[in-house]
Amino acid sequence: MFRHLLLPTDGSQLSKAAIQKGVQFAKSFNAKVTGLYVMPEFHAVAHQTETMGDGEEFARECRAVADGFLSVIEEAARAAGVTCDSALVTSDYPYEAIIKGAEEKGCDLIMMASHGRKGLQGLTLGSETQKVLTHCKIPVLVYRQA
Repeated sequence: MFRHLLLPTDGSQLSKAAIQKGVQFAKSFNAKVTGLYVMPEFHAVAHQTETMGDGEEFARECRAVADGFLSVIEEAARAAGVTCDSALVTSDYPYEAIIKGAEEKGCDLIMMASHGRKGLQGLTLGSETQKVLTHCKIPVLVYRQA
């Protein structure tokens, strides 16, 4: 049914749980997975530049964080015998990067976590999962922990 799943991560515990379930789901279809981390863009604030460092330092630190998050997906896939690839992209709009990443990688399903926040908290936090669901033409499977 599905051949290629995109598993975006933000490094949270819920995201890690969704990754484990996503890899098992992919294995059941003999599908491959692509892990994706969206790194924020560097924005220097003029009055605090001495405390922020430069863009290269910021990128190095973000890449180190991303490598750790993506290694969770790679290790889960390796343990399950699932083919895995990973990608790191830079964007201030994670939902757009997730959709674009899925399209560019030829994914036919995006599986991601949701905290399930409701009401004002859900609106103010701006769920990336909700935005992907709203704007994506590729099927999205949402994982929520009970």
